[in-house]
Amino acid sequence: MTAHGITRRRSAWPLHAGVLAVSAMAAAAYLTAGPHPRVVIFALVTLAPVATFAGALATGRLPDRRPWLTAAVGLVLLSVSMAFWSDWVTAHHLGRAEGRPADLAIASAHLVFLAGTAGVLRKHGANDHAGLLDAALFGVCVAGPIWVWLIAPRLTPAATPLGEMLVLADLAVLAAVLGCLVRIGRRATRARGPIAYLVLTASCTLAAHLTSVATAAHGSTDATTVLLMLAYLTIAAAPLHPAASLVTNPDRPGKEATGEPPLLWMGAALCANPLIAAIQLARGDETANVLLPVGSMLAVPLVLLRLRQMSALRGEAERTLAHHAHHDELTGLHNRRHVVAEIDRALADLERGDLAEVTLLLLDLDGFKPVNDHYGHQAGDVVLREVASRLAAIAGAQDVVGRIGGDEFVVLRRGGGREELAGRVASEVGRPIPVGSATVRVGASAGTATAGRGEAVDRDTLIGRADAAMYAEKATHRRDRARAAA
Repeated sequence: MTAHGITRRRSAWPLHAGVLAVSAMAAAAYLTAGPHPRVVIFALVTLAPVATFAGALATGRLPDRRPWLTAAVGLVLLSVSMAFWSDWVTAHHLGRAEGRPADLAIASAHLVFLAGTAGVLRKHGANDHAGLLDAALFGVCVAGPIWVWLIAPRLTPAATPLGEMLVLADLAVLAAVLGCLVRIGRRATRARGPIAYLVLTASCTLAAHLTSVATAAHGSTDATTVLLMLAYLTIAAAPLHPAASLVTNPDRPGKEATGEPPLLWMGAALCANPLIAAIQLARGDETANVLLPVGSMLAVPLVLLRLRQMSALRGEAERTLAHHAHHDELTGLHNRRHVVAEIDRALADLERGDLAEVTLLLLDLDGFKPVNDHYGHQAGDVVLREVASRLAAIAGAQDVVGRIGGDEFVVLRRGGGREELAGRVASEVGRPIPVGSATVRVGASAGTATAGRGEAVDRDTLIGRADAAMYAEKATHRRDRARAAA
């Protein structure tokens, strides 16, 4: 662990202690206060995240300001809605599915805030789209049983179809966001602190919906109000956390998540809500009619996105396999299989009269083994990649350049000019090559062979001619070096 990481962890403890202390004091003050002071206390708590977000943005502690601003706008709308409809919680309207203007306004504020939160976390999820979609699907599927077994049976005649749709959609979105936050928190270890506060916010909000419906018959909203106050205070703590800047700007890129596609899970996700709705309808439960359209409206697009993502991954994998089937992994040039196929294709065009001449150049590096022996195989790889880059730069648009062995290369040209080609190759390959702090040189023994229109020549014959010419030049180079040494 770096010193920076240790400092950040220690500096977060005062924030944690402060959140606990403020939460305890706010809850105690609310529970012991009279009706009018309670409204003031709750209003002040709803303003806490607005103040902390504004302060963090004003001081520049939060980079990538746009998503944070969006989240702050959602919080402002939420606070204004809570102030305007101050009895929304205390009069048991939360979770009652009445479809009031307050329900629409607060649901809209939630969506704006969640849109900002998604923007804040988008970089952490950039390499884990599949995992996030699976987590969101899990949340949407969990919302169905919560609605059917915990909320729908407790609804009053005041509930409306619009209100039921809003409550169910709010539950599903909250559960989906909670699943995504947990998924991101497991991977984004350095930003886990502020993300944990976001998880607490979603959890407290979800719990408040449940307690509001569960306690409606008893006339007490204390538990619901305290949970909502905790949700506001935990979201207020997120931008104050020392690691808040790492939420939008990870200090290290995450690795692409891999794994088998969960086809069974996606099938279950598509069937879960219709199955629950069918059971409820068979029982004559009138509240079941909202589950199927809302659940499908949220689950089906997520499944379609997951299938699209799987299709994209499959297409990318197929393109990668196709590339590796025809290219050398180290240099990126064509491999032996592709070069051989291109030679056959060029000779067939020559035989049909579509080409006037075919030129083949085989190249073997001189002095490559000493580079490997003296500087290591990594240096040898650097040399091979640089030679490959130079050959590709020399080649024309119709030429095929490949690596067919350890330090053996080939250039296939659909035309003539073998002397010019061999000269340019020897000149370019012989230039110095930087290897770390050193500079090395390698030579090139090149052999060329040509086949003209009307000449009966097959692939093995053409390669054999170029190979013989290459080894003759290599022998000449050895004799020249021996004379120079003598």
